Amino acid sequence: MAEAWGFFVLGLVLLALGGDSIVKGASGLAQKFGASPFVAGLLLVAFGTSLPELFVNARAYVVGAQDLALGNAVGSNIVNVGLTLGLAAIFAPLLVRMRLLSPLLVLLTLANLALIVFGLDGVITRVEGIVLLLGFVATLAFVLARGGREQVEVRESVAAYAATRSVLWINVLRFVIAVALLYFGARFVVQGAPVIGAAWGWSPLLVGLLPVAIGTALPEAAAAIAAARRGQGDMVVGHVIGSSLFNLLVVVGGMAVLRPLPLPESFVKLELPAAIAFVLVLYPMLRGDLRISKTEGAILFVAFLGWVALELFLISN
Repeated sequence: MAEAWGFFVLGLVLLALGGDSIVKGASGLAQKFGASPFVAGLLLVAFGTSLPELFVNARAYVVGAQDLALGNAVGSNIVNVGLTLGLAAIFAPLLVRMRLLSPLLVLLTLANLALIVFGLDGVITRVEGIVLLLGFVATLAFVLARGGREQVEVRESVAAYAATRSVLWINVLRFVIAVALLYFGARFVVQGAPVIGAAWGWSPLLVGLLPVAIGTALPEAAAAIAAARRGQGDMVVGHVIGSSLFNLLVVVGGMAVLRPLPLPESFVKLELPAAIAFVLVLYPMLRGDLRISKTEGAILFVAFLGWVALELFLISN
């Protein structure tokens, strides 16, 4: 058991290091090959923090732990809003100026609803997986088209976020090191987590839903708190919404394309509706005064703790 915990914690550390490095490397390479700092930053804000979860889910899928990957993909969305965003707002109120984020929140709701509809028959088929991937392509096009209409100060903030050295060999090295860190981090997490779950009597699905989803989100939560203190509310909220969209459309969609993906009835009745509930709570916060206050952050965090408590209660009964 101690060995499993050691692998799990070490994996989380490597994922955190790799996630930071690959964002910097990807930004530098994109700008080296002609992307503007704003475009590079916009894509990194929207989808950059999803890469550690992607590596974990890919590794789980390869070794046959498909349930763990599904649990992590869906659980991460609830953790993103409740834990990451909630804690960040508690430490420092989040000023949100990026107008792009509200429609992305609507798209996130639609993605959750699509999964519920697709899962009514208990499986997400290859065709439905392709639909999800096409949804991501459409979302990407929407982000790029609408991003240029943001206010000047927002575009400057996003471009500054992506600022990094564009020397080719440095960014290639960053990228290679990051891939190695993410590979071994994902390998250790997937190696240790099921052993821990088995000792607790949990299924791989629940292991992915709770300890893996929460564990992989902790570095992101720490980064979000630091960003909130620097006044980068757009970055924090953008990361949360973009990562959640990526998990549903690319991770779940990609798994279904490779192999029809069974979707447990509990996910259709509980986890996916819970994810929608968190989005619905967040939406008026972004549409109102464009500010997520400490009180609103506390509401999100308490709701997250309530969801964890409910899951643990259901496990024990």
